[in-house]
Amino acid sequence: MSRHALSVVIITKNAATQLAECLQSAAFADDILVVDSGSSDGTAALAAQRGARVLQQEWLGFGAQKQFAVEAARHDWVLCLDADERVSTPLRASILAVLAAPQAQAYAMPRCNRFMGRWLRHGEGYPDWSLRLFDRRHARWSDDAVHERVLTDAPVAHLGGDLLHDTAETLAGYLDKQNRYTSMQAEALFKAGKRAGLPQLLLSPLLRFVKFYVLRLGFLDGTPGLVHIVIGCCNSFHKYAKLMALQRGN
Repeated sequence: MSRHALSVVIITKNAATQLAECLQSAAFADDILVVDSGSSDGTAALAAQRGARVLQQEWLGFGAQKQFAVEAARHDWVLCLDADERVSTPLRASILAVLAAPQAQAYAMPRCNRFMGRWLRHGEGYPDWSLRLFDRRHARWSDDAVHERVLTDAPVAHLGGDLLHDTAETLAGYLDKQNRYTSMQAEALFKAGKRAGLPQLLLSPLLRFVKFYVLRLGFLDGTPGLVHIVIGCCNSFHKYAKLMALQRGN
């Protein structure tokens, strides 16, 4: 069956231990592009050995780096992946089906997150809808340095099948990453003129817990689900605490 050609784009930095499985799951694509930002662990060589095109680009921030990769792709239809993500067999079938007869220019897919050895199926961990497949003539990545998103004026359709996200990192590594992310978020909010006070500091974590642990049944994911949501609530607290610190420092 004829279909639109597809480019898969992946941004990397020292992802050699994760990239092989990602590339294998994306082997159905017509073009695979890896944009590396100075890896020292053989990531670029591994990608080239697996048949991917490799470009080197100094780090621009998450949104700008992903948009650079999208613009460097060979085809207009792009699927954006992270090195620690895998395209499941049902998701691959859904992607190929819509490329044969697209009904939209942008598609979101459910992302299933593995945390503390368990695939989360509730709360913040699932379905975690992620817009990753789109026609680049109708969508682009935002310029956000962290928590980037795809911007489009086109209607967004949904795909079946999960995008599997398995970082395989330690809990300590995960916490370190969240600390960096909340710092970047606070700095971005401050630069945008946003301000925070006690209501945001206290209510944001509480509302987040109620939404994801109670209303979205996060308690059904056991201890990993509880830990995941509590860390998310702490992230809300830390983000606003860091923003308030920036306010007081200026």
